Amino acid sequence: MRIGIIGTGTIASAVVRGIAQDGHRITVSERSAGNAAALAAEFENVHVAPNQGVLDASEVVFLGLMAEVAADILGQLRFRPEHRVITLMAGRSLSEVGKLVEPALAEAIMMPFPGVADGGSPIMMQGNAALVREIFGARNPVFELESPAEMEAYLCAQAVLSPVTRMVEDAARWLGARVSDAEQGERFLRALVASSLQASACAPLIQALNTPGGYNQRLRQHMEQSGMGQALSQGLDKLESGR
Repeated sequence: MRIGIIGTGTIASAVVRGIAQDGHRITVSERSAGNAAALAAEFENVHVAPNQGVLDASEVVFLGLMAEVAADILGQLRFRPEHRVITLMAGRSLSEVGKLVEPALAEAIMMPFPGVADGGSPIMMQGNAALVREIFGARNPVFELESPAEMEAYLCAQAVLSPVTRMVEDAARWLGARVSDAEQGERFLRALVASSLQASACAPLIQALNTPGGYNQRLRQHMEQSGMGQALSQGLDKLESGR
């Protein structure tokens, strides 16, 4: 495909790295000039152009802009009816983006993570799932959502990543104070959590770790009694309501 990227921040750069090996001709915008230059130096099939030049060279266009500047930037550009637009912007619905890129078609909104650069990273998306899977599905699981409300709920729930990571870090710090190799201890805990959750749904995993009187059961019950679940639900409710 001829793919264009307007905006080359962290996520957009990760997207480029995740698909550059697939033979696409990729044109990235001069915004975030350092990132754009680095991508062009890293991949022979990645080129840098002004925003309009990105559109002129592309059939599929990714929008990696901040939502608050999108209208000003996109309003200066000439989209074609045949452009297929995928937006990476949080805070702009697919229908809102469609109005900004007329007469082009806003095909999908997707929310990848930096891990998309290496593959194996989940992608939340709404819209044309076939197009997103064609570009990313060989290496990344694609989760198709039905509505803007579902996208908002997923965006709230994915924030569990930070507190889970903090819990692992705190446990690693506790372990590191008691063993000879603190770095190895953290690697062990990261591998344990990641591999266990990858291999099993949550409910059966909790049941498997529910040996009466076992370490896992005792710590989980302590955390639950301390209000862990209630605090998590309250935090997600606040994210959803915007408080």
